[in-house]
Amino acid sequence: MGVQFNSVAGPAEARDWRQAIARGVKGRCPHCGRGKLFRGFLKPVDVCETCGEALHYQRADDLPPYIVITIVGHIVVGGILLAEKYADWPMGLHMALWPALTLLLAVVLMQPVKGGVVGLQWAMRMHGFGGEPDRPERQPLPSPKPRS
Repeated sequence: MGVQFNSVAGPAEARDWRQAIARGVKGRCPHCGRGKLFRGFLKPVDVCETCGEALHYQRADDLPPYIVITIVGHIVVGGILLAEKYADWPMGLHMALWPALTLLLAVVLMQPVKGGVVGLQWAMRMHGFGGEPDRPERQPLPSPKPRS
């Protein structure tokens, strides 16, 4: 018995991924750029209030924290190395400055980075943003007729 997959195939409209990421970084809907993307600090809205685009499909998961860790790590480690090379700061200043800067940058960058990831997912039609059903309809193929 075989399985036949039925799905609607047609040319999809092109989506500008750069514009979608920029809109997401600003906390706006990746489709229209006017509606709010987040209803909480990191919780996206289910549907854009302006254009009606469904945004509940997004699954950014762990990518935004990894990106934030990479950005903050480069800034903080670079700052520490520069401060050690060119400044003679007391250890107490280092112990107060760098952990505080790390936490501040992580909190400030998390929402824009998540918005950018959601914008990229929308532009690339990932995780249900393509307007297609999650799984194609499956139907059994007709059984071959027995030969007599």
